[in-house]
Amino acid sequence: MSLVLEQETPPLHADVTGAMRVGHTRVLLETVIRAFQDGASPEAIVQRYSTLSLSDVYNTIGYYLRHQDAVDIYLKQREQLAEAVQQQFDSVQPDLSSIRSRLLAQHNE
Repeated sequence: MSLVLEQETPPLHADVTGAMRVGHTRVLLETVIRAFQDGASPEAIVQRYSTLSLSDVYNTIGYYLRHQDAVDIYLKQREQLAEAVQQQFDSVQPDLSSIRSRLLAQHNE
């Protein structure tokens, strides 16, 4: 029996918004990497996100470990985008704390 060595591409694809997804799922790259950084094993990550395959999680983590600088830049950009979206949302969303206070006051009367 001969072992065939082949180069594998990472199980990642960009969706229409540019977000990187793992395998044939909607699970984000940052979800898998953050779980791994928090100490979750690949098996634990698959248990949390059952649409992922174990091999895709291992390959994704391997890709991250080989290209950590590039992935960290991507993760930072995603964090900045999330903050910008949150700020935009906050600018159009009314302050709900006053509504909550009024409801609590009415409830306590």
